[in-house]
Amino acid sequence: MITRSTGRDALLIWFATRAGLLVTTLLGVALHEYADRWRQWDAGLFVTIAEHGYDGDPGRPPDAGLPAFFPGLPLALRAVHLVVPDWSVSGLIVSLAAGAVAMVALARLAEFEGAGGWVAVLALVLFPPAVFLAAGYSESLFLAFAIPAWLAARQGRWPAAAALAAGASCVRITGLFLAVALVVEFAAGRQPVRRAGWLVVPFLPLAAYSAFHYARSGDWLAWKHAQEAGWGRELVWPWESWAVTWDSAMGGGDMAPAFRMEIAGAVVAVAALVWLLALRRWSEAVYVGLQAGALMTSAYYLSLPRSLLLWFPLWVAVAQVATRRQWVIVAYALVSGPLMVLNTARFLSGAWAG
Repeated sequence: MITRSTGRDALLIWFATRAGLLVTTLLGVALHEYADRWRQWDAGLFVTIAEHGYDGDPGRPPDAGLPAFFPGLPLALRAVHLVVPDWSVSGLIVSLAAGAVAMVALARLAEFEGAGGWVAVLALVLFPPAVFLAAGYSESLFLAFAIPAWLAARQGRWPAAAALAAGASCVRITGLFLAVALVVEFAAGRQPVRRAGWLVVPFLPLAAYSAFHYARSGDWLAWKHAQEAGWGRELVWPWESWAVTWDSAMGGGDMAPAFRMEIAGAVVAVAALVWLLALRRWSEAVYVGLQAGALMTSAYYLSLPRSLLLWFPLWVAVAQVATRRQWVIVAYALVSGPLMVLNTARFLSGAWAG
């Protein structure tokens, strides 16, 4: 399977696993219904924004949560929709193409850090919440900007790093954490002061998006208030968030399995942060730590396992271990791969999958 080309290996793994998901998920689903089965949860909200804007579908009640979603993916959907009539298919195409870019970049970043590129890619695509890399969600598009931005920064190409990070900031609020981490990376590398101006660029999309909503609704922090209104993401003490999530996970009901996944994700998140700190990877620890802190001080854990998909330093670190001890990636694949397929089935059935 492994070739002499880093990019070719990454694309081979990416498209082979996409083909596997296609065959697996087509079972028992009528072909004309297939794309709509992927239009679950946030995927439908992204389509709503792309089709109608942030005021939402005029035929439905207003949705106060829509400003929580940054405009990068809706704009990409509108561009693809110019040639692809079906909105759900447009979302799948964006994620497929963006994911291919992200996987090649991840493989090259891993090799730059002394690990096997294909190992990092395989670890990511077999992670249980990796269904969101295939669905019409923003994870693949974000990674298509964020990983090349980080690689460019590590190589000292700061204009490219800043421009790519600005693209990531158009897609998710996670781009803000990436921008802060780039500042730390710049300082750690003792770069010439004359290049410091580039560090402002990744913050500009957030400023522009805030200004857009201020002009629209008079609220500079509309994206933050939408998180609170739509998902209850209010700031609490971390032990309060843990207690609520634990009680929900240990109780009955359809959401209990989802909250158990959230707890498992929190354990992985803390372990990853400790690992990066132990390795003195300060900038990567800032990127991971800011996300972990934001998610674990919310009213309850929500989408924590899915957020791990965005932690490319984690996948590079896994690759560094598994490249030296290949039994690690084999054991990981045997455990995580089936869980990823199961989670995909949950997502397509409409259940919460992370």
